[in-house]
Amino acid sequence: MPEHSRITRNRREFISDAFCGFGAVALASMLQQEDLRAGTLNPLAAKPPHMKDKAKAKSMIFLFMAGGPSHIETFDPKPLLNELNGQKRPASFGEAKYQFVDSKSTLLGTKRTFRKYGKSGIEVSDLLPHTAGCVDDIAVVRGCHGDMVVHSAAQYQLFTGRVIPGFPSMGAWTIYGLGSESESLPAYVVMPDPKGALEAGQPMYGNGFLPAVYQPTMFRPGNKPVLNLELPPGVTGAERRKTLDLIRGLNEANMAPDDTEFAARINSYDLAFKMQSEAPAVFDLSTEPQDTLDMYGIGAAPTDDYGRRCLLARRLIEKGVRFVCPVSGGGPGNMQWDAHENIEENHLRMAAQTDKPIAALLKDLKRRGLLDTTLVLWGGEFGRSPESQGSKGRDHHNLGFTMWLAGGGIKGGQVVGGTDEIGLRAVNEPCHFRDVHTTVLHQLGLNQDALSFMHQGRKERLTEVHGRVISQLV
Repeated sequence: MPEHSRITRNRREFISDAFCGFGAVALASMLQQEDLRAGTLNPLAAKPPHMKDKAKAKSMIFLFMAGGPSHIETFDPKPLLNELNGQKRPASFGEAKYQFVDSKSTLLGTKRTFRKYGKSGIEVSDLLPHTAGCVDDIAVVRGCHGDMVVHSAAQYQLFTGRVIPGFPSMGAWTIYGLGSESESLPAYVVMPDPKGALEAGQPMYGNGFLPAVYQPTMFRPGNKPVLNLELPPGVTGAERRKTLDLIRGLNEANMAPDDTEFAARINSYDLAFKMQSEAPAVFDLSTEPQDTLDMYGIGAAPTDDYGRRCLLARRLIEKGVRFVCPVSGGGPGNMQWDAHENIEENHLRMAAQTDKPIAALLKDLKRRGLLDTTLVLWGGEFGRSPESQGSKGRDHHNLGFTMWLAGGGIKGGQVVGGTDEIGLRAVNEPCHFRDVHTTVLHQLGLNQDALSFMHQGRKERLTEVHGRVISQLV
């Protein structure tokens, strides 16, 4: 019998033969544990995309308009709705389920006026004149739809692809797939609105069942997004590093290799130390030219707060942060884009806070050569109803609404999909949230099937079932 196929004849030969099998596996496992203890394996290290030839974007900014901006008042003109103002919805348009609109409600026309902008001639309302000036870089998706009509469930689906909490968000999946290009700044940043928390709370931004290292870093509102970045008086950087090395050694002494929560906590101390050297300069907006500050509306009401966060988003992306989410809207209903009582008052106020900063962000990214590699997504968890709630408000509406994308290889200056003549339902090339997610992943070079994680015996992914790439956009 040839030696290479000789059958093991006794225990001694079994142990000898197994050395290069089980022994090698055991040795590799021990070496990996040593690397983990030494801190040489960084789960947030930059990784190549699954589809290098299709990866147009390296980073993403999600401009989350919390509460649900009205498509009818922004990007989706409906002349027939104005003609039918005050009348009952014609039965030919079908039924719709709402929270507060009832059988007594009538159709509500809009007071906004629309006109065509840019070479593309896309119609945008007078509510967003600054964004309208960038319309040739924007792809407006008018046929979006989701499954839920309540804030919390719709927000979970927008961020995580599921209508219940506990699943990873777009940002967490992105850094799970691509890591980060910065070692001294967080990979994934959320900048909440200072007016308060949202219905779905922090879980919609979270890492879900992914290891804790993929959780977002939540910035504080105001001029100091992160506190205590300066070294204490009389303490040098070398002294602080020595202290942290001692703490890390004590923490790792008895750390289990699979304790991802503890490992993430240890890594957060290292990141905090690194941020003390680089982050203060990133947060110091006074180094920006005055014309840039003016362009974002910083120092002026009502754009100062959101302008600061949009400018900070650009500076973070510039330094290698992978995913940034500046949130517009927080606190109780009317402090969001949640116009139940008065659509005019609410949207005029919210648009005044955000329109100029968002346009400035797009222009700033473009002039710095960052828009080509930065994907920008704008939208909320749903739109607003064609029917009135009360006499002047609009209810939640998930059957048809608008989102837009720009940069990151997106073909701007076009409209994709559409709702019916009164804005009730997505009827032309409807795009579910999972299609938006699939398109986002595609532009980042991530395959929706390959980007998965085994959880409770099932390979989970952002798109839940299977989404389609919105081909017109790419």
